[in-house]
Amino acid sequence: MLNMAEGLSRLGALAAHPVVASLATAFADAGFELAVVGGPVRDALLGRPTHDLDFTTNARPDDILRIVKPISTTQWDIGRAFGTIGARMQNPDGPPEQVEITTYRADSYDGRTRKPVVEFGDSIDGDLQRRDFTVNAMALQVAPPSAQGPKLVDPTGGVEDLVAGILRTPIDPDVSFGDDPLRMLRAARFSAQLDFAVEEGTFAAIERLRGTLKIVSPERIQGEIVRLMQTDDPIRGIRVLVDSGLIEEFLPEVSALRLEVDEHHHHKDVYEHSLTVVRQAIALEKQRNPGAEPDVALRIAALLHDIGKPRTRKLEAGGGVTFHHHDVVGSRMARKRLQALRFDGDTTDAVAKLIELHLRFFGYAEGAWTDSAVRRYVRDAGDMVERLHILVRADVTTRNKRKAARLAGAYDDIEHRIVELREQEELDSIRPELDGNEIQQILGIAPGREVGEAYRYLLDIRLDEGVIGSDAAAQRLRDWWAARA
Repeated sequence: MLNMAEGLSRLGALAAHPVVASLATAFADAGFELAVVGGPVRDALLGRPTHDLDFTTNARPDDILRIVKPISTTQWDIGRAFGTIGARMQNPDGPPEQVEITTYRADSYDGRTRKPVVEFGDSIDGDLQRRDFTVNAMALQVAPPSAQGPKLVDPTGGVEDLVAGILRTPIDPDVSFGDDPLRMLRAARFSAQLDFAVEEGTFAAIERLRGTLKIVSPERIQGEIVRLMQTDDPIRGIRVLVDSGLIEEFLPEVSALRLEVDEHHHHKDVYEHSLTVVRQAIALEKQRNPGAEPDVALRIAALLHDIGKPRTRKLEAGGGVTFHHHDVVGSRMARKRLQALRFDGDTTDAVAKLIELHLRFFGYAEGAWTDSAVRRYVRDAGDMVERLHILVRADVTTRNKRKAARLAGAYDDIEHRIVELREQEELDSIRPELDGNEIQQILGIAPGREVGEAYRYLLDIRLDEGVIGSDAAAQRLRDWWAARA
């Protein structure tokens, strides 16, 4: 619950922040307005940590650069066409802070291209009314100074919506989303980030206008997906995307998880299961890596790990349901979708590999693996093995306590065996005991295909039998070569 007295006190502290005060003085001396805007104001009122300082002003980009140069260590052009200048400011109370200062503006699309059209304005009220949601359309005006001190500017009722815990557009949502369709995706992200509900009229507009998202570039959509998955609990936002149908425009594989349940072929709700896996993966991630940055690739893999099921679903006689090879199919589907959304190669590769491997462990739970099988598990996972530990554990959502305990115990065991083998065999860098040069020397052959075949033969021995020693490996190599003759 928002305590207004405490919120106003925090706004006062925000205005007194050394960086804010320094910029306020500089802009006032130059004859311009300046206000802290958006997220910092919202978070100060809510008592949430403020990580970034964003400002708005009636100064044009050239004026902003001229004003900040004498009081900042670095300046850069974030997007002069959009009126945004960045600067790094010294902070006597802490490390330097990066700020963004933007000219009053209004973004809109022409309905054909993927790039917004920008017009500069002269009114802070006009600027705020063109922002995404009322809770982000508040500003703390710090220049010019007034006898009453910093002024809270809230022309669209953002404070009331903070109290109510709702997300609402400052103007008609059809107009707002028409100006920038990406705001529909932001509704989902802020719903998760703030634990707010999307106001009924705003939600209805998302349902109506979801098709307009096609004019937004994949890179911008990808950025919002990442920000959503970085929240502490993205589930509420995912539900907004699925329930409104918006996710159909860029990630339809998720809504396809809501498989129609046949009255005679019972299976768990794959969509709800996937949301539970995401939540459990985040909890395990925080438990095992406290203080680390959110692992977006792991979280996306948790959300998408079963997307191959609808495509591989088969109803069996007697009421059974199978999803054979949904891991491999899902991995390919995820790779294709993430590439379309312009995700970087590392993230795409990580998600695809985690999905492909997420079922491998369940064979271990059903029967003891040899050391060879454990080595191959680690070899195939590579640098994904720790993430795979988390995903596989999170994938256990059964309500059967005995089954859950059995699976947890089995995974405790495999992790313990991996640790033991690591200590004994340098498991993370499994390779044959003879390298390519030694193979050529022992067999008296030149570089070529046969060296690769010999290398793979020795690697299989290493995986199956562990360390046998270089002399034994050399003899096995000679025997193998002789048998080929």
